[in-house]
Amino acid sequence: MKKKQHIIVTGGAQGIGRMVSQELLHNDYTLSIFDIDGEAMEELRPHFNKRRCAFFITDVSNEVSIRSSIRAAVKKFGPSYGLVNNAVYEVFKPMEELSLDEWNRAIATNLTGTFLCSKYLTPYLREMKGSIVNMCSTRAFQSEPNTESYSATKGGIYSLTHAMAMSLAPDVRVNSISPGWIDVSALKKKSVARQAVLSKEDHLQHPAGRVGDAGDIARMVLFLMNPENSFITGQNFIIDGGMTRKMIYV
Repeated sequence: MKKKQHIIVTGGAQGIGRMVSQELLHNDYTLSIFDIDGEAMEELRPHFNKRRCAFFITDVSNEVSIRSSIRAAVKKFGPSYGLVNNAVYEVFKPMEELSLDEWNRAIATNLTGTFLCSKYLTPYLREMKGSIVNMCSTRAFQSEPNTESYSATKGGIYSLTHAMAMSLAPDVRVNSISPGWIDVSALKKKSVARQAVLSKEDHLQHPAGRVGDAGDIARMVLFLMNPENSFITGQNFIIDGGMTRKMIYV
């Protein structure tokens, strides 16, 4: 196996991104965390290896911000081998109440941000024969009410993933992960972290027998980053405890 390399994680200071960041560091990768929330990053900083991890305040909806952070990260740690496009903006409200600004912000952060980060890291990823992992969602394939902006962006990420996999082949592998119900309530900055109380029914409705946790997603990221898995590209991996395969009749 090749020596482990520099990986950039967007939205890496909270939720799934935080666990992904922790797992990558624990597995000896060098890490750059891009996040717009400075408070969340400052809380993590003392707990992360300073020699192998750096934090960059980044707005992935802003092209200038992305390019600036990439330059700084590459200057510190060298060319990036991997990119995890995890940054997200969520707004769930009735479509009649969803503003155009909210819609545009979701598109800019979730979908355009994924494109721009990938675009500007591509020269380095080609050089390193690297891997991109995009965070999609089961909401790309099924919906609950009031999820239009989120679901639309995740559907776009699903399609963008296989398009990029073809365009960047054979140098860069591109895959996506679609989480289902993943409990990240405690993986937030202190001001908003509140451990959710999950019922027996919450767990047992899943064929796997439990609600997911962020470690389930982080381990798939590790798998897809591993250069030994170089025959996997253009794929989407649903991690939802079997829910999208379950027939539900009332």
